[in-house]
Amino acid sequence: MKPRKSFVLAALLVVASMLLGACATATPTAAPPVEQPPVVEQPTVAVEPPAVEPMPITLAIEHFSVIAGTTWSGAQDRAGQRIAAKYPNVTYVYRENVAPDQTNPFAEELIASGANIVVGNAEFMGMPLKDIADKYPDVYFASVIASDLTTKPNFIRFFPRQDQALYLEGLIAGALTKTGNIGITSAFPCVQVIRRQAGFILGVQDAAAMLDKQITVYVKFAGDWYLPADERAIAETLVDTYNVDVLTQQTDSSSTMDVAKEKGVWFVGKDMDIVGEYGWSDTNTVAVSFDTRWEVIYEQMVLDFMAGNMTPETIMYPGFETTMTLADGTVVPTVDLMNDGKIGVDAISPAALPDIPQEIIDLVEQRREEMMAGTWDPFTAHEFVSNGTGLELEGLPIPAAGTVVKAADVAATTEFLLGQFNFDLQGTTILK
Repeated sequence: MKPRKSFVLAALLVVASMLLGACATATPTAAPPVEQPPVVEQPTVAVEPPAVEPMPITLAIEHFSVIAGTTWSGAQDRAGQRIAAKYPNVTYVYRENVAPDQTNPFAEELIASGANIVVGNAEFMGMPLKDIADKYPDVYFASVIASDLTTKPNFIRFFPRQDQALYLEGLIAGALTKTGNIGITSAFPCVQVIRRQAGFILGVQDAAAMLDKQITVYVKFAGDWYLPADERAIAETLVDTYNVDVLTQQTDSSSTMDVAKEKGVWFVGKDMDIVGEYGWSDTNTVAVSFDTRWEVIYEQMVLDFMAGNMTPETIMYPGFETTMTLADGTVVPTVDLMNDGKIGVDAISPAALPDIPQEIIDLVEQRREEMMAGTWDPFTAHEFVSNGTGLELEGLPIPAAGTVVKAADVAATTEFLLGQFNFDLQGTTILK
C-alpha cells in the first residue's frame, strides 16, 4: 500500500507545480524598436502679395513750336517717346505750336483725358500753367526756365546744363577757326541765351589762350527762336561781312547750318545730334554737336509721381553728372557731345580732326570726364567779367564793362545762373 500512496503524492505534486506555474506573472518580452520616419523640414513658402499694377501716367508736353525740323521741340518729343518706351504704364501725348493763350485750355483738355504731368517746353508759354496748379493739386505742372524761377509745390521748373556741353564745343570751335572769327546766330537777349552763349565763349577763350590765338565771337540776334529767313540772313552776314569761318546758333531752324554748308565753313550744332537724328547735312559741315536728353529730367518727374511724392524737387538743373538708362540699356547723361551717332571725343568730325591740336582733344576728353564725375564745372572754374552788354532785369541792371561779377573757383548759385545771369561775358561782340 505504501508504494501506491507515494505515487499518488508525487502525481499531486506535479499537478500542483503546473498550476502554480500557470498562475505566476510572466516576465514581458521587450518589443523590437519601431523605426520612425525621418523628420523632413518643410520649406517656408513666402506668401506673395497680390501684384499691384503701376499707376497709369500720361505725360503731356505742350511744344511751343512745330516738332518736325526743330532741334528744341524735336529733342523733347523724342524724350517723351523714350519715357513711354521704358515705362509701360506711361503714355506720352503732345500739342505743338502752342501759344501762351492756348497753354491752359490745352492743359485742361489734356487733364480731362487723363494727363497727370503737363509740361510747357518754353517759359513764355509754360508759365501760365502756374495759374491752374492750385486747381489740380494731384497733377504735376512743369515749365522750362528762361529767367523766372517761380515755383509751387506741384509746379516744377527745369533746365539742363547745356552750358557744360557748349563749353566743350567752344574748345573745338576755337581750335578750328583760321580767320579768328566765330559767329553766333542768336534768338534774343535773355538769361537762357546769355548763359548758354557764356558756356560756349568760355570754351573759345580757353582754346584761344592755349593755342595763342586772337579770336572774336560775334553775336547777332534774329528776334525770336524760329525765324528761318532771318536766321539765314544773319548767318550770311556773319560769313560775308565778318569773315566768320565757324558758325553756331541759339535759334531753332536749320538755316544757319544750311549757310555753313553753302559757304564751306564749319558748323557747330546744338540741342541734338542733327546728323545722326535728322540726317541734316553731314560731318563735312557739322564739326560737332551736342545732344540734350530731356528724358533724364522727365524720368525724375515720372518716378516722383509714381512714388506719390506731391512735393517734388521744384528747381531741376542737371548736367553731365546725372544719367538715365534707356529702354535698350543705353546709359545717357543729361547732355553730351554727339555727332553722327558718336559720342564724346568721337563725336568730333573726322574731317575736322586734322585741324584740331591734340592738346585740345585731350582737354575736351579730360573736362568731359571731370564733369561726368562732378569734379569740375566751367562756370565754377572761370571768373565772370561783364562785357557791359546784356539784358537789364527788374532791379538788376547790367554790370558795367570790366566788372568781375564772380571770381574764379567760386561756385555760382543755381538761382544766379538760371535767373540773374543777365550780362554778356567780356570779349563778346554784339552786332546791331
